[in-house]
Formats: sequence, C-alpha cells, structure tokens
Amino acid sequence: WVFVWEKGYQETDSVVSSVTTKVKGVTLTNTSALGARIWDVADYVIPPQEENTVFVMTNAILTLSQRQGRCPELPDDKTKCKVNNSCVPGYVSTHSNGIQTGECVPYNSSVKTCEVLAWCPVEDDYHIPKPAFLQEAENFTILVKNNIWYPKFNFSKRNILPTINSTYLKNCIYDSQTDPFCPIFRLGKIVEAAGQNFQEMAVEGGVMALQINWDCNLDRAASHCVPKYSFRRLDNKDSAHTVSPGYNFRFAKYYKDSNDTETRTLVKAYGIRFDIIVFGKAGKFDVIPTMINIGSGLALFGVATVLCDIVVLYCMKKKYYYREKKYKYVEDYEL
Repeated sequence: WVFVWEKGYQETDSVVSSVTTKVKGVTLTNTSALGARIWDVADYVIPPQEENTVFVMTNAILTLSQRQGRCPELPDDKTKCKVNNSCVPGYVSTHSNGIQTGECVPYNSSVKTCEVLAWCPVEDDYHIPKPAFLQEAENFTILVKNNIWYPKFNFSKRNILPTINSTYLKNCIYDSQTDPFCPIFRLGKIVEAAGQNFQEMAVEGGVMALQINWDCNLDRAASHCVPKYSFRRLDNKDSAHTVSPGYNFRFAKYYKDSNDTETRTLVKAYGIRFDIIVFGKAGKFDVIPTMINIGSGLALFGVATVLCDIVVLYCMKKKYYYREKKYKYVEDYEL
C-alpha cells in the first residue's frame, strides 16, 4: 500500500499555476427598446480580465437614458402613498433607488409613490427577461491557457501540449472522448457536462467550476504529465431554497447627451461566472522518503508482535493455554 499505491518512495510537491482566458463569440438581438444590435466580447465579458475567472453576461435588464433628478419611486408597501404626509423627507432604505423628497407624486394613472432624488427613471427589475437576452451565449467559446510549475523539481508545463499545432487549435473544441486535450471549451458543453441546462441557468445566472487536475509521476516521461478537465456547478440549485438565486450585479455606461447633461445606461447583468480551479501534485523518487518509509515499516513489524501477544494472551478463549506455552515458571533458587 505505502510503496505501490501511495508511492512512498517519492518526494511530492504541490502545483503553482497561472491562468489566462479568452472568450470568443458574436450574437444578434432585436428588441423594441434597442432595435437590432450586435453583441461581441467587449459587450458581454465583464470585466475584460479577472484572476482565474471569467464572467459572461447571458441576460440583462437595461434602463436607458437615466439622468439625475426627481422622479417617482417604484411602488411597493413602503413607497406607495396618497398624501405628502406619507413620505418622509430624507428617508432612504437599503432597497431605495434614491432619497425621498417628501412629495407624493403619480407613478402611473392609478398609483402614487413617494418622489425621490435619484437617477431617473428608476430601474424596474421586477420582471427578469425569459428566455435569456443572450440565448446564443451557449455557442460562445473560451480558450483557457494554463501554465503550471512544480518548484521542488523545477518542472513546468502548459495545457497547450507540444503535440498541439496552430491549425488544430483554430478548429478544435474540447470533448472528453475525441479531443480531451483541446483547451477551447464551448460554454454550453461546460454547463451540460456538469449536469445543468444552459438556457435555464442563463436566465438568472450562476457559478461554474472548470477544474484542471495536474497529477504527475515525474519518474515517467514528461509527455505523460497531462491535464485532466472536469466541470461542476458551484452554486448548487436547490428547489427548496429559491430566495436570491443565480448571480447578478450592476454597472453603468456614462455619456453626455446633446444638452451636455450627464446621462447613463444602467445595466443589471445576469450571467455565468466560470472559475478555473487548478490543483494537483507531482512525485519523484528520493532516497530520504524511501528510507523513512522502510524504517517505519520495520518498526511496524515490532509493534505487530506486541499487538499479537496482547490479543492471544488476554482476548482469546485459550489464553491460559497460550500463556503456559509462552512463559516457563521456575522455582526461586534461594527458596
């Protein structure tokens, strides 16, 4: 067990890793608010680069042409009103879009809400678009470039193997059976391999793990040290707990309109965050752990004798018989 299975004759080291990513893909949307619009990498990868992580926006709620001013708050139990006395000047809660002015103003023809100082019009995020805004995101691809190093053995390698040429890299897509070492992954296949449905996950977002395992036996040729990829969802979807599901955040794009007024487009972005997790260890023959494990094994033989004596002399039914055979009692010479 120690020497064959656990390779007790080897010195081991943990992997040191760096990861860079590149997403590719273009899609078209056509809505009444935006019209026909092309979305490319600069639009849906936010931010452009992160450490060991890439976020791809799959759904969004857009609030266009916001300007700072006075406007009615979204209606809810705390913001609906009938008279000005219902609104408290200066009041703000954690869910407010702005600071109340104390006025009660019409939100629409049938509802009045408290007026706020805010970016107007305020965002209405009660209804999430279904199906997802960027349905075609499942056909986008992500190139993962991973360099690893085992400092104790001064061994380094990357997941773009020496056998991969530029022609193959331009055309391959990862497949566990046909292309297990291709570093380009289709987003839909990553989610599918984790047992999830991409279109369902794209609506409210989520977090996926792309795991790269580098377990290497450096007593063998370096060509045998290759990455193994696996996938799983990190924010497990639980039908019994549906409060605040998925993954989303907000950001804004600022500009000045024709009147030189500061204006912004507010985006509530839903999407999938892909975390690239690299782990592994390498082993190589070394005389010191070999001698330590041999010594430990020999010591265990001595312990085994003691344990067997305890069992035979104190636990078994014929312990008195064994004791008579093991020990010989003699009379004291002086007596």
